[in-house]
Amino acid sequence: MAIIGHDVLRREILHVRDHPGALSVPYIDLSARFALDNGLDVVIEGILHSESYGEMLAQLREDHAGLTRCYCYELDLDETLEQHRTKALAAEVSETDVASWYRSADRITALDESVFDATVSAADALQQVLADAGWSETLDIGS
Repeated sequence: MAIIGHDVLRREILHVRDHPGALSVPYIDLSARFALDNGLDVVIEGILHSESYGEMLAQLREDHAGLTRCYCYELDLDETLEQHRTKALAAEVSETDVASWYRSADRITALDESVFDATVSAADALQQVLADAGWSETLDIGS
C-alpha cells in the first residue's frame, strides 16, 4: 500500500505553500498514478481543499478502474484545534494559523465522500475504511 501524505509531499519534499496551481497538485496525482500502475493500493491523505485538489482527485477517481472510496472528517473549529494540539506540528504551526485555514465543510462533489464527524474516532474510521475496502480487520498497519 502506498500512503501519499499531502503534507509530506508538499511541505517536506517540495517545500511549497498550498494554493491552487501549487506543484503539490500534479505531484500527488503523479505519485498516486505511479503506485496504482505498479499494483499498489493507494491512500491519499491530508487536507485537500476543493479548489486546489478537487479537479485532480475527481479525474484520478474517474480514471481508476478499481475500487475507489473517499472519506472526509467534518469537524468544528474547536475540535480541529483540539486535534491539532496533539500533533508534533503544533509546536511549529500556531492555532491562529490553523484557524485561518479552517473550513467547516469543503467536500468535492464528484468524490461522493463518506463523512465522519467528531463522534467517530480514528479507530472507528479506520475500521470503516477497512470494511469498505474489503480488507481484513486484522490488517497489520505497521508492516
